[in-house]
Amino acid sequence: MDIKLNEILKEKKSTISKRWLDTIIASYPNDDSGFLMSQKDRFANPVGYTFTKGMDGILEVLVKDEDSAESLQFLNDIIKVRAIQDFTPAKAMAFIFQLKTIIREELGKEIRQNQIYAELLEFESKIDDLALNAFDIYVKCREQIYELRTDELKRMTFTLLKKANLMSEIPDPESEPKDQN
Repeated sequence: MDIKLNEILKEKKSTISKRWLDTIIASYPNDDSGFLMSQKDRFANPVGYTFTKGMDGILEVLVKDEDSAESLQFLNDIIKVRAIQDFTPAKAMAFIFQLKTIIREELGKEIRQNQIYAELLEFESKIDDLALNAFDIYVKCREQIYELRTDELKRMTFTLLKKANLMSEIPDPESEPKDQN
């Protein structure tokens, strides 16, 4: 009886997906997590919807053993949300590594019975690759946020200086006439 890891993952995908979503929701304060779990409408709860759709999509791509480019779009959506929130990089991306623990707990018996440790390690390598891609996405998002904040600060400073009549034009040295002695 040669059972493959992907077959077992397909059977338990909904349970794994639910636990994975619960894990990311648990990283929020209690007042936020209740709303994220209770409200299913995509317009009333865009964050919860993004997480649900994204995590289901990532898991589907990983289980089907398809090209990771599709999972990157789902990952991108989730990481963008996490990057603008008040999380450290480790907390923002911990949910990816928590998928390994969830899979081991949910499939532990089947993995031992079918001796599919090599397949599990291969699957966990895909999760590690996903985490590396998540880190790249996170860093790019944070860079954009800092650039926006810097630009806004510059704009506000310029506006304040202009209102206080503290701005003066600095002459361009190239446009000044040269003194011909």
